[in-house]
Amino acid sequence: MLSTLSRKMLMCLTGLFLSFFLLIHFLGNLQLFLPQEQAHLQFNAYSHFLSGNILIKLVSYILYASIILHAIDGLVITLKNKKAGGNYQVENRGRASKWYSRNMGVLGTLILIFLVIHFQNFWYVYKFGNPPLDANGNKDLYIIVVTVFREWWYVLIYAISMIALCYHLIHGIHSAARTLGLYHPKFVRWFQRVGIAYSVIISIGFALMPVYIFFTYR
Repeated sequence: MLSTLSRKMLMCLTGLFLSFFLLIHFLGNLQLFLPQEQAHLQFNAYSHFLSGNILIKLVSYILYASIILHAIDGLVITLKNKKAGGNYQVENRGRASKWYSRNMGVLGTLILIFLVIHFQNFWYVYKFGNPPLDANGNKDLYIIVVTVFREWWYVLIYAISMIALCYHLIHGIHSAARTLGLYHPKFVRWFQRVGIAYSVIISIGFALMPVYIFFTYR
């Protein structure tokens, strides 16, 4: 059995890895904002490169493991906190902590549900489906993305999920800094500002992708 400290450290390390992956994923997906013809072929070539690179495949296994461990660890910590704290803990922490820090379990659950939908619509179809090929002979992930992002209900789910992600990241980065012992009083504001800036930029950037495609490809 893992101790509370070990669980927090595991949560911290998997969370930081996922945050770093989000940045790489975000930068790659910025290609969706390119002119349509350029974005079509370039995005598919990028996806083909990622799917065929051995090093990327190894990293993807770490990604899948990190998502599972982060979710399970978060669930265990949330249940233990509720069992140990009860109403007294919630009532007193509410005066000093932010609402999102007290509801990380809820935010994490929303994000996990979104990930299941997201993986099913893109990753599963690309890996195990029969997507069409583009002019260069690559699997046409771009047309799959455009087709899904033209559905208003998915754009809405995506936007709501990015709001949840934003608050989850803000608290997660804050907690990770404390867990790693980096939360020195001299740098507290710096960590807060960097964490908030990163969380907001990543979340808004991702949310704009389906919105942009929805209103552009009518």
